[in-house]
Amino acid sequence: MLSELCVRRPVFATMLVMSLVVLGLFSFRDLGVDLFPRADPATVNVSLALPGASPDEISSSVIEPMEEAISGVSGIDEISARISEGKGNVTVRFVLERDLNDAVNDVREKVAGAIKSVPPELLPPVITKVDPDAAPVMSIMVSSDAMSLRTLTELADKQISRSIQTANGVGQVTIAGSRSREIHIVVDIEKLNSYGLSLTQVRDAIVAENVEIPGGAVEQGKGQLLLRTLGRIDAADDFNNVVVATKNGTPIRVSDIGYAEDSFERPTSSVWFGDKPAVQLDVRRAMGENTVAVIEGVRARLQSIQRALPTSVKVTIVADDSKFIYASIASLEEHLIFGSLFAAIVVMFFIRNIRAVIIAALAIPASIISSFTLMSIMGFTLNNMTLLGITLAVGIVIDDAIVVLENIFRYIEEKDCAPFDAAIQGTREVALAVMATTLSLVVIFLPIAFMNGYAKRFINPFGWTMAFSIVVSMLVSFTLTPMLSSRVLKLSDAVADHKTKEKGFFHWLDQWYSRQVNWALDHPGVIIAVSVVAFLFTFPLNRMVGRDFVPNEDMGEWTVHMDAPEGTSLEGTQEIAFEVLKEFDGIDGIAQIEPLVNPSGSGAAGGGGGSNVTHVHFNFQALPIDQRKHTQSEIITEIRKRLARHPAYRPSITSRNALGSGEGQGGYAISANILGPDLAQLTDYSMKALAAAQRTPSLAEPKLSLSVSNPEIHVAVDRRRAADLGVRMATIGNTLRLAVAGDDRISFYKEGQEQYPIKIRVLENQRRDAAEIGRLTVPSLNGPVRIDNIARVERGLGPSALQRSNRQFTVMLTSDVAPGHALDEASADVRKMLAGLGMPPTMTYRLQGQSKILDETTANLILAIGLAMIFVYMVLASQFESFVQPIVIMLALPIAVPFALLTLWITNRTLNLWSALGMLLLLGIVKKNSILQVDYANVLRATGMPVREAVVEACRTRLRPILMTTSAIIAGLVPTSLGIGIGGTGRAAIAVTIIGGQALCLFLTLLLVPVAYVKFDALEQTFVSDRWKQWIGRVHAATFGRLRPSESR
Repeated sequence: MLSELCVRRPVFATMLVMSLVVLGLFSFRDLGVDLFPRADPATVNVSLALPGASPDEISSSVIEPMEEAISGVSGIDEISARISEGKGNVTVRFVLERDLNDAVNDVREKVAGAIKSVPPELLPPVITKVDPDAAPVMSIMVSSDAMSLRTLTELADKQISRSIQTANGVGQVTIAGSRSREIHIVVDIEKLNSYGLSLTQVRDAIVAENVEIPGGAVEQGKGQLLLRTLGRIDAADDFNNVVVATKNGTPIRVSDIGYAEDSFERPTSSVWFGDKPAVQLDVRRAMGENTVAVIEGVRARLQSIQRALPTSVKVTIVADDSKFIYASIASLEEHLIFGSLFAAIVVMFFIRNIRAVIIAALAIPASIISSFTLMSIMGFTLNNMTLLGITLAVGIVIDDAIVVLENIFRYIEEKDCAPFDAAIQGTREVALAVMATTLSLVVIFLPIAFMNGYAKRFINPFGWTMAFSIVVSMLVSFTLTPMLSSRVLKLSDAVADHKTKEKGFFHWLDQWYSRQVNWALDHPGVIIAVSVVAFLFTFPLNRMVGRDFVPNEDMGEWTVHMDAPEGTSLEGTQEIAFEVLKEFDGIDGIAQIEPLVNPSGSGAAGGGGGSNVTHVHFNFQALPIDQRKHTQSEIITEIRKRLARHPAYRPSITSRNALGSGEGQGGYAISANILGPDLAQLTDYSMKALAAAQRTPSLAEPKLSLSVSNPEIHVAVDRRRAADLGVRMATIGNTLRLAVAGDDRISFYKEGQEQYPIKIRVLENQRRDAAEIGRLTVPSLNGPVRIDNIARVERGLGPSALQRSNRQFTVMLTSDVAPGHALDEASADVRKMLAGLGMPPTMTYRLQGQSKILDETTANLILAIGLAMIFVYMVLASQFESFVQPIVIMLALPIAVPFALLTLWITNRTLNLWSALGMLLLLGIVKKNSILQVDYANVLRATGMPVREAVVEACRTRLRPILMTTSAIIAGLVPTSLGIGIGGTGRAAIAVTIIGGQALCLFLTLLLVPVAYVKFDALEQTFVSDRWKQWIGRVHAATFGRLRPSESR
C-alpha cells in the first residue's frame, strides 16, 4: 500500500509531495488575475451608418437586408439590432463552440454580398469582434481649463486614444462627449434661391474643386515619374472661394451664398468633469484578454503619454475594474489565511499536541499550492471563483489528514503500537473511509460537464480547482501524514492525548453520546419520524426563502438612468441633467457623480454612435465602505426618494453587479423582450405591458426601451406633380439630407496626414424651422422648384430608436425588483402579466438578463444535484461493495437541505447562484460523518462483533474525528461567512449555507445513521441473505444444470 511504502521510505514520500508543491509554485507565476472566469462566445458587431436617416428608414432599407444575409451563416445563437437616427448596429452572437475568426470572416462575406441591396449612401460597414462582457474595464476623463472642447477632442483622440488602442489586450476605445473637427459649408437658403441654385450644385462644386487625381506615369529614358494633379484645397477659408456656378458671366462663389467654417461635428453627447465639459475615453478589453493585464498596460501607456501633454490638460482615471479585482482577491487571501489558522486551532483543541497540529496542517499548503498546477494547465486565472474554491477547500483538505492522524493516535494509545507500526496499521484501517469521503465529494463536480450558460462558466473553474486540491489532500494523507506521524510523533504524545479522552469533557461526551445512540436504537420510530418531519420542512422553507440571481453587493458604484421628454435637444437635456443633479446635494457617502448625456453617442474613436440625446446617465461612486456611515442600499433609497419628484423623466437605478448584468441588459433585474413583425401592433401591446407592470407590486420603476413620441418633420411628396416636373424622390431626399444632416461622403479636407469630413448644411435658424425646409429648391424640367410646391411639410411623431431580435422588432420591458420581493416572484409576475395580454400568434415574449440566467442556473443546478447523487451512490457502492450501505450513508443528504434553507431564512438570505452552489457542496460534505460511522461498523463486524454493539462502538470511536472534521470545515469557513470585502456577500452565502446545514443537522444524522444501519442490515439479512440467495441458487442450478450433459459429451 502507498502509505506503508511512504512510511518505510520517508525521502520518497517527501519528494513526491515536494514535486507537486514545486510545480504549483512555478505555475503560480504564470497565472493571470481577473474578477471572474471568462467564457466568451464568438460575437461579431456590424456598425452601419446612413447619415440623416430615421430609425424606421434604416430598419427597412439597411438592417433587414443585412439580417437576411447574415442569417445564412452557420452556428448563430442570436441576431440582434439596435437602431437610432442615422445609425444601426447588428450584433451576431454565435454558439460557444464557434471559432471567432471564422465567424468574423463569414459575416464579412455575407455583409459584402448584401451591399448591393442597401442605399448607395450607406457608409462602409465596420465589422468588429465584440466582447460579450462589453462593459468598459477603465474610464479615463480628459479635461482642460485652457482648451476648447474641439481641440481637447483632437488631443484625446490622436495622442491618447490611438496610443491606448495599441496597448496589449485593448479591444476598443470609445469616446464620449467628443467634438470631432469638421469643415462646414453653411448655406443661406434665401441667397441660394435668389441665385436659382440648389444644394446639389453646391455639393458637386465642392467635390469637383477638392480633388487629387493620379495621372499615371511619365516615362523618361530608363525611368518614370508619377503624375498627380494637386487639386486639394489647402486652407479651410479657401472653400469660400470655390465657384458654385456662373450666372450671366459672373461667378457665384460659396461666400456669395453662405460661408465655410472650421467647426466640429453636431454634438450628440456631453460629459462633465466637475463643472466643466470634458471628454471621456472608455477602454474595453479584447476577447479572452486578462482584465488586470489590460488595465496595467493602459496605466503604463498613460504615464508615458502624460509627459508629452500640455500642462493645462488633466487626465484622470475615473473608473478602474482592477481595484475591485485586487480588493476582492485580497479579501479572499485573508479568508484563506485565517481559515487555515482556525482549522489548525480546531485540531489543537481536540488533540492538544503541537506536533500533531503541524502534521495535519501541512495538508493545507501542500494541497492549495499543488492546485495552481492544474489551474495553469486548464488556462484558469486567479479569480473570485478559483480562489473561492481554494478558500472553501481549506477546512476540507485538512479532513483526510485529521482522520488518518486521529486513527494513528488511537492505535498508539489503545493498542500500545509503536508510532512506526501505528502509522501503517492506522492508515490502512481508515484508507477505505478516506477514499470514500474524498471521491464521493469530488464526483459532485462531474455534472458540471453537462451544464451550459452562466452556471458552467462560473462553476467549472471553481469545481476543477476545488476537486484537484481535495484529491491532493487525499494523496498527502496517504503519504506525508503517516510518514511524519511515524517519525515525529512520540509515545508521550499519545499518552497525553489518551488522558484528554479518558477524563474531562471528551470522556463525558463519549459516554453521553453512547447513551443517546442506545436510546435511538431502542426508539427508532422517534428518530425516523423526526427525520421525516425535518425533511418535509424543505418545501415550505423553499417557498419562504425565495430565489434571486445573485445577492446585492456593496461595490460602491451605481447608475441613475433618466430620459428627458422626447424631442428635447442636447442643450435642453443638459439643462435638465443639471437641474436633477442638484437633487443629490447633501447625500452623505457619495465621492463622485459623473453626468453623461447620451454616453454612447460619440462611439468609437473617430467614429460615431447613436443620437439618443434625451438619455442621461449619472454614474455614482461612493466613498470606501470604511469611510461612510451608510450602505450602498441606504444611499440608493435616499436617491430614489429625491428622484420621485421628477416622475416625468422616468428615472431608474441599476447597481453594479459583481457577475455582470447579464447579456447586456443594462444591469436590470427584470428584462423581458416582446417581439413581433408589426411595429404598430408591437407598440400597442408594449404600452399595455407597461401599464400592467406599473400596477404589479413586485416590480419597481418599469420602463420600455421604445418611445414613439419623438417629434419629426414629415415631407409628404405629391408624386404626380413631382413626376410632371421631372423631380425624382431620391433628389428630394438627398437635398433634405444635405441641408439638415450633412453628408459624410461629400469630400475630405486634408491637413498633414489627417483627413476631416466636409459637410454642407443650411443656416442653423433655417434648419430648425419647418417652413424654411420647404423653401429649399431642387432641379426640375422647368428650373429650380421649391420643395413646398411639390410636397407637404408637416409635423409628426415617430420612434427615436428601434430594436430587433432574430429578425423581428422587439421592445424591452425592464424593471427592478421592488423591496421585499425576490427575483423569482417578480419574474413569475412578469410571465403571468405578459401571458394575460392576449397577444396574437405572430407575437411572442421571452425573459432575458438575470431572469433568464436564474432559470438556466436553477435548471442546471437541479440537473447537477441529481447527477451528483447518482455518481455519489456509484462511488460509495463500489467502495463498500454493497447496494444497501450507500443508502444508509446518503440519508444524511436530504436531512441537511432543510437546515441549510433554515439558515438562509434566519440570516435573511435568498437561494441564489452562490447559496445553491453552497447547497451542492454541502451535499458532498455532509455524508463524511456517515462514511466514518458505517466503515468502522463494518470493520468491527468483520471481527465477529454483533450488529448493535458494532454500531454503538463505531459511533463512539468515530465521534472525535467526526467532531474534528466538522469543526475544521466550519472554522475554515467562518472568515468567508462574515461577508467582508468586495464580493463578500456572495461568498458569505456559500459559507453560511454549508455551516448551517452541516452544524444544525449534525446531531440528528449522528443518531439517524446508526438507526438506519441496523434497520437496513435487518432488511438485508431477511431479503438479500435468504430470498436473494435462493433466487441466485435457482438461477445457478437452472443454468449450469443444463450445461452438464453437454460438458459430458
